[in-house]
Amino acid sequence: MANPTPKAFLPVNGQPLFTFSLRTIARLPSLQSLILVVASEWQAKAREISDALKLHIRLRVTPGGEERQDSVAAGLALVEESDLVLVHDAARPFATLDLFNRCIAAAAESGAAIAAIPAKDTIKLAGPEQTIRETIDRSGVWLAQTPQVFRVDLLKRAYERARRDQILGTDEAALVELLGAPVRLVVGEEANRKITTPDDLEWAEWRAPELVGSQRFRVKR
Repeated sequence: MANPTPKAFLPVNGQPLFTFSLRTIARLPSLQSLILVVASEWQAKAREISDALKLHIRLRVTPGGEERQDSVAAGLALVEESDLVLVHDAARPFATLDLFNRCIAAAAESGAAIAAIPAKDTIKLAGPEQTIRETIDRSGVWLAQTPQVFRVDLLKRAYERARRDQILGTDEAALVELLGAPVRLVVGEEANRKITTPDDLEWAEWRAPELVGSQRFRVKR
C-alpha cells in the first residue's frame, strides 16, 4: 500500500477497513467471542475503534506474528470452549452474513470449509523468464478466499503438526489438507475481494456505499 498505516486501519467510506467485516461477523447468532490479531503497536487503536462500535460481544485483542500463520496461531491459542473457529482476513471487508453462515454450516457438517471462487480465466503455469510452461484445466481450479471455518480440534492439530515439522502454509486450509482431512469448498462472492493495492482500496471506496447499503450486507450502526 506504500502507506505507514496498516491497511486494516485505512479509511474506506469514512470507516477503518477492518470494521466492515467486524460488524458483520458480530451478527452471527452462534458467535461466542471475537479475537482480533493485530500488530503490537496498533492494539490500543484496534481496541479503541472496536469499543466504539458497541458490538455487544466478547472481544479480545492479541498481538500477531511475522507470518499469517503465526498470527492465526496466536488467535487460535486464545480459543476456549467452542466447536468451530472462523478465520477471516480484515482485508476482505465485504463478505456477507450469508457467506459466513454458509461456511459455518458446511464446516459444522464436514469439519472444514472455506469460501472460494471457481476460476473463470484461462490458467497459465509460468516457467523461466515469465514464459508459459503449461495451460492448466481451469475446471477444477478454485481461488481461495476467507472466511475459513474448522473444527477447533482439527485446526489445532494442523497447527501443531506445522510447528513440529516446520511447515509454512499459505492459508489454514493448506495445513488441514496435510492431515488428510477433507475441506469443503463453499462458493464465495465476487465482492469478497481482498484489498491489497491502492487500486483495490479505490475500488472499495467506490463500492462501499452500494454494498453496505444492500439488504444482503446491511449492518446496524
